[in-house]
Amino acid sequence: MNCFPPFPLCFLLVLGVPLGAQEPARPLPIQDNSFLLEEAYNQEAGVIQHIQTFSRLQRSGDWVYTFTEEWPWGGQRHQVSLTAPVQRLASSPDGGRRGLGDLALNYRYQALGDGASVVAFAPRLSLLLPTGNHNAGRGNGNLGIQVNLPLSVALGDAFVTHMNLGYTHTPHAKDLLGNCADIGTTNICQSLVWLARQDLNLLVEFAYTSGDIVAGPGLRQPTQSAFISPGLRGAWTFPGGLQIVPGLAIPIGVGPSRGETAIFLYLSLEHPFLK
Repeated sequence: MNCFPPFPLCFLLVLGVPLGAQEPARPLPIQDNSFLLEEAYNQEAGVIQHIQTFSRLQRSGDWVYTFTEEWPWGGQRHQVSLTAPVQRLASSPDGGRRGLGDLALNYRYQALGDGASVVAFAPRLSLLLPTGNHNAGRGNGNLGIQVNLPLSVALGDAFVTHMNLGYTHTPHAKDLLGNCADIGTTNICQSLVWLARQDLNLLVEFAYTSGDIVAGPGLRQPTQSAFISPGLRGAWTFPGGLQIVPGLAIPIGVGPSRGETAIFLYLSLEHPFLK
């Protein structure tokens, strides 16, 4: 596998979508397709979403590709999803080989509002499975838990803002040498989205993380990152309800990440699976 992710992969999952349906589909505006954070909008009943992302840091060349599958669970109130990352770290002891990271099993509850509301709130709880190789830096070596609190607010007809506050805890996390320590990370994110057209959004996101990495037996070392990321996304909606949303962003490091830049690519496919 080269450095560019297999974006056509998710098309294999939607071959059964009725692209040739007789009646025209209702145009679906872009809504739940942020990049570095998440909105507070669960999937509508009977609609699933396949999301692929790829980000690459300029200085180190490290990259990560993720595939996420989101499903409503008995309606819009409940949503389950799976996120699978593939990573390459140039400084890894295995010579910078690519490999699977830690899988995330996610549950999100639509506690307030929805995509048509002025205010929406949908807390998420995730289990981080130790499927990555911690000896190569692609995982934490133990089961982790993550909580995220996304809040979305419509600022009139032209702008929307999304805010995230989250925390990740991994007990007995392991470093490259197998040393263990309890670590945690806090994330604070906010975005402003301009609904330039029904099928075009311009957005700017801010993402800050502060936490620990294992630095020895029972030892932790603090680490921080901060990025401002301008981006854009467009949408094509087809008969049958399939909506394809590509996106591009350029995360720019600020504060503790000053001097770092990255490229971020996004592709979402959303479609009904029930008539």
